[in-house]
Amino acid sequence: MTLKELSQLYYLNREIERDAKRLEDLQAKAVTSGSANYNGMPKSPVFENRLERYITEIVDLEAIIQSKITQCLHERNRLERYIAEIPDSLTRQIFQLRFINGLTWVQIAFSVGGGNTEASVKMICYRYIKKSNA
Repeated sequence: MTLKELSQLYYLNREIERDAKRLEDLQAKAVTSGSANYNGMPKSPVFENRLERYITEIVDLEAIIQSKITQCLHERNRLERYIAEIPDSLTRQIFQLRFINGLTWVQIAFSVGGGNTEASVKMICYRYIKKSNA
């Protein structure tokens, strides 16, 4: 498995976060785009078109987010199966922390302990990837 394939879960999670933020913004716009009509006057067709557009975008974005979440679950399962096949326990831990949990190299070095540094855990990871793809 390549580094790009291993990193897909991380990037999918970032996409979902960005889409969720966009969804929140759209929902806020839809709620605040019009206020209650207390004076009995009809609302402008422009307002109705804008609200309809927001609702359509919200529904589409919710479907996209749900699809990406499903894709994340499949990707996570694939990664976990790959990582489970790594024979060395330390390397498995490093891969789990990096590619499943999304930790930084510094956080990984601290978590696995044993005098490992940011550079050493990164080197273990990249050497394993290079060796397994050779």
